[in-house]
Amino acid sequence: MLTSSRNIIPPILLALFIIVILTSLSFGYSKVPLNVVLKALLKSMPLIGDSIDLTGLDSRDLIIITDIRLPRVLAGALVGSGLAISGAIFQGVFRNPMADPYVIGVSSGAALGASLAIIFGVGYSVFGVNSTSIMAFIAATATVMAVYNLGKVGRHAPVVTLLLSGVAVSIFLSSIVSLIQVFSGWEMHRLVYWMMGGFSYIEWKDVLGVLPLMLLGAFITYFYSRDLNVMTLGDEEAQHLGVNVETSRRVLLGLGSLMTAAAVSIGGLIGFVGLVIPHLSRILVGPDHRTLLPSSFLSGGMFLVCCDTLARTASTSYELPVGIITAMSGGPFFIYMLRKSRGKYSM
Repeated sequence: MLTSSRNIIPPILLALFIIVILTSLSFGYSKVPLNVVLKALLKSMPLIGDSIDLTGLDSRDLIIITDIRLPRVLAGALVGSGLAISGAIFQGVFRNPMADPYVIGVSSGAALGASLAIIFGVGYSVFGVNSTSIMAFIAATATVMAVYNLGKVGRHAPVVTLLLSGVAVSIFLSSIVSLIQVFSGWEMHRLVYWMMGGFSYIEWKDVLGVLPLMLLGAFITYFYSRDLNVMTLGDEEAQHLGVNVETSRRVLLGLGSLMTAAAVSIGGLIGFVGLVIPHLSRILVGPDHRTLLPSSFLSGGMFLVCCDTLARTASTSYELPVGIITAMSGGPFFIYMLRKSRGKYSM
């Protein structure tokens, strides 16, 4: 009975996700009615776009929706979803509720790569993916490989040594990023603001650059749901149940790094989402990764879109960094949910 009731939660989250996207597109300095938002979105869709009549609508509203708000809202949804899935991966692989992209150094590595791209003004692109995303991904991947090799004992990589290696590497890389900030000169303000997270300068090319990485990463991760379920029992039990622990761990860490790097490259450092959203989803749907991963994907995207909407509408004179909103709004809510479900929670 409990399982069947939990199975209906992902469809409910999907409906809420769509409602949040539409509502966020409507809100802003210039409020656009929901019917105009719907018509603008339908007009841009293939096959049905030609049948949508836009007579009588203000052309400025259409530009606001399709060229300004839609890429920003989609970027927020993708970043939130990617960070939430990454957090669920790292918590499952390390069997540690405190594991997230920050703990094992992936975010710090991606931040270092992106910071170098910003400071040195690297401006190339490959298949539409800009240099910031590429350098963030390269640095994040190199960080994961370094952490994995530092944490290996013989032919295996125990969870404890992996976590400790990740913490040490994360602190080291964060110190380098701080050092770059000190010597960044006139670029310091831009870099500091980027480090606090935000989507103020998002364009369509940024969204299209990370879209395939996020969707592909989430899609492949779902096929490792069973492996993640078994790995939470421990390495020995997983081996007995037929899971190649080392191979699955490498693939999953690679996928988590990929999505984290893509998220950091366009959104900056946005904490809290990768740590807390998987826990909130686990409270709602339980520890089974077959429902936990889709729920985390939808909840993460929804949460960050709400936070970004608040960040850009809270004040008419300036915009707040979304990273501050995520921490201030999510922390108390997480504590409330955790206390409410005390005794019913498991990894």
